[in-house]
Amino acid sequence: MFLPHMNHLTLEQTFFSQVLPKTVKSFDDMMYELTSQARGLSSHNLEIQTTLRNILQTMVQLLAALTGCVQHICATQESIILENIHSLPSSVLHVIKSTFVHCKDSESVYSGHLHLVSDLLQALFKEAYSLQKQLMELLDMVCMDPLLDDNDDILNMVIVIHSLLDICSVISSMDHAFHANTWKFIIKQSLKHQSVIKSQLKHKDIVTSLCEDILFSFHSCLQLAEQMTQSDAQDNADSRLFQKTLKLCRFFANSLLHYTKEFLPLLSDSCCTLHQLYLQIHSKFPPSLYAARISKAQQEEIAGTFLVTLDPLISQLLTFQPFVQVVLDSKLELPCELQFPQCLLLVVVMDKLPSQPEDVQALWCTERQLLEAKTRVSLFKAIFYSFEQCSGELSLPVHLQGVKSKGQAEVAVTLYQHVCVHLCTFVASLHPSLFPELDVALLNAVLSANLITSLLAMDTWCFLSRYGTAELCAHHVTIVAHLIKSCPGECYQLTNLSILFRRLFFFMAPPQQVEFIQKFSPREAENLSLWQYISFQALPAELRKQAAQEVVGVGIARCTEWLSNSRTLGELDSLNTLLSALLAVCNSASEALDIAQQTAILEIGSQLWAFLNTMLVTGQPYVQQTLSLLLSLLGFFVQTLDPHLISQVVTLQTSLLKLEPPDHVCLAVLDFVSSLGNFFIPQAIQDKILPNLSSVFALLLADGNWILEQHTLEAFTQFAQGTNHEEIVPQCLSSEETKNKVVSFLEKTGFVDETAAARVERVKQEKAIFWERFANVAVEEAKRSSLQPCAKRARRELPAEEECGSALQAASVALEAVELLLQKSPAPDWLVVKLEMLQERMDRLKTCTLRW
Repeated sequence: MFLPHMNHLTLEQTFFSQVLPKTVKSFDDMMYELTSQARGLSSHNLEIQTTLRNILQTMVQLLAALTGCVQHICATQESIILENIHSLPSSVLHVIKSTFVHCKDSESVYSGHLHLVSDLLQALFKEAYSLQKQLMELLDMVCMDPLLDDNDDILNMVIVIHSLLDICSVISSMDHAFHANTWKFIIKQSLKHQSVIKSQLKHKDIVTSLCEDILFSFHSCLQLAEQMTQSDAQDNADSRLFQKTLKLCRFFANSLLHYTKEFLPLLSDSCCTLHQLYLQIHSKFPPSLYAARISKAQQEEIAGTFLVTLDPLISQLLTFQPFVQVVLDSKLELPCELQFPQCLLLVVVMDKLPSQPEDVQALWCTERQLLEAKTRVSLFKAIFYSFEQCSGELSLPVHLQGVKSKGQAEVAVTLYQHVCVHLCTFVASLHPSLFPELDVALLNAVLSANLITSLLAMDTWCFLSRYGTAELCAHHVTIVAHLIKSCPGECYQLTNLSILFRRLFFFMAPPQQVEFIQKFSPREAENLSLWQYISFQALPAELRKQAAQEVVGVGIARCTEWLSNSRTLGELDSLNTLLSALLAVCNSASEALDIAQQTAILEIGSQLWAFLNTMLVTGQPYVQQTLSLLLSLLGFFVQTLDPHLISQVVTLQTSLLKLEPPDHVCLAVLDFVSSLGNFFIPQAIQDKILPNLSSVFALLLADGNWILEQHTLEAFTQFAQGTNHEEIVPQCLSSEETKNKVVSFLEKTGFVDETAAARVERVKQEKAIFWERFANVAVEEAKRSSLQPCAKRARRELPAEEECGSALQAASVALEAVELLLQKSPAPDWLVVKLEMLQERMDRLKTCTLRW
């Protein structure tokens, strides 16, 4: 009532600064009294009921009076200087927030008697709503000169914006439309006065609050979609609420997009929040294992309305170094449910980088040491690491939207296909300066202990070799060849390199293959370590015949040399390489061998087999490898084998299986006996072969290893269908359990009936277990890699008793074999010298034993 009679330029000094602090105190006092006495409210206590209603009525009047003040300012001034009214916004916002908090907590404040005052609380909320709406209209009229450096004005506007931010957190679950309008006003004022207040705003608080509201709305949207999916009847009310909530999600996402675009240079401390927002959203959305179960139509609607706004957000952040640091942080540790979204994010980044300049590509694709403890890995390394963490998604497997092809329908693809296709596409557009980073990442991934990661790197490497020039492919083959030759012995890294080498060799052009043969000639025995991994089918006919005959020539000569010399166990490694190279020729270029060469290989195999016995095989890994290679070679020539040799082989296999040899030996045994399916065993020797053959199958079928069991069932089925000796088949089924196992395999029954939902839950549990073990291994490796010196010298541990026993048993068996040979033929001249050397070694071993 006084305002129309006062000078608007002096309102702050003469009225607002004097009256509003007392008004706020009066309101707070009423609020305190209200909450204090509300616990005693009941329909029987009329005195407290009257008191509380009077207080609420007074508060409604107070809010109306404040609304009148704000309306007067708006009506009398075209533009407003905040300094002239700075007490008004802060006081009004304090009252509004207190009111909304009280209304929000009213259920608990009034202890079940809310209905006695609900009409006045509703009036109080409406009055606060009107007051805030009027205040926002007033603030929209505020002008701030960007050229003036008025710290008070800037501070007041910042306080207003953050006060509205606090109100947003209160009303988010009370009124969605009002909540959205408040956010719209916050963003609008932040951008309107951007040049003046940008350095004073608490951007992290604004971004964090906005992200929290996005996640809350998104989760609400998913819950509604899930309820609609589970409900058979279509509820129009739920459908309308779903549409409304989805639009709210899009509004918040667009607000974040707008804010991020304008204030990006100031959002370095918000990058972690933005990163987590992307991951959290995709962790709850199909095809994530942890997603809500919603219909396909709802998935498409949410993706088309809301998720599409995340794509331009990533585009904005792509050039921002702090965001790159967060995403590629070498110490980034994510829970199981966020590992798959991280992989998807990295793929999205890969898709966007080709359109970026070289410096942005370098920002993502090169490793950096920024600060003392902060290291950033390259995008390539991050892709392979993230992919490795998605074991559950790969084994299920989850399916993603495929790439559209001209004239073809879009089909869903597995995670492996998705990552592989996008990675190869990125490699095809990569700037030449970044290829060293790619080479390092590919090689590290190929050498990974994780097979699926290694295969992804191999597929990418093969694409690179095919996409590049013939010279590049030849260069890659040469590099891998040198790496293979430098491997110190059998290891999974050598296995991975050999697979890559074999695949790359197929992509070499004939002129480069000729150069390779000249550089790594098969005539030299030291190069057979490479030729054992090559498929000769990769070579043209003439070149294939030449190389195969050269490998066989060297192989036969060196094997013959080994047989005629000392035949020590230490030389078995080189012998195994020779046998492996001969086997490679037989498997991929047998047509290049003449009868004489085939006979020579078979003769070599027969002579080598004579030196094998059960105890020697069980005690020496190199001998186990020799046995496996010989079984494969003999299996290749099974139709021309001497039946007596087959009898010896099967007899040794039976004895060996009873001692539970390693799985790779069992698989080699299995391959050989399955090749006997089409072999007719002469009547005279059947009684020696067939019982042992049935024992071999019976022992393998009873093995508890599921991989070995599956291979055995397949091999036994193949053998049973091809053999002429049908009487042996029932003899292999030694127990009722084995019979049931074979019958279930043949009839394709006995499988666990698992629903899709149950399978997802099982995969999630398996992934959690794998992740826990992986984390424990990482911790142990970190401990071992510590450079801290030991506190004291560790006590030496005694050698493993079992290993010593096996080694001595092998030595004893070898000496027995020498003794048997001496009974058949005179001793060679060099034997005495060798025995004296062995005696000296035994004396040294005795001395070492006494020291222990």
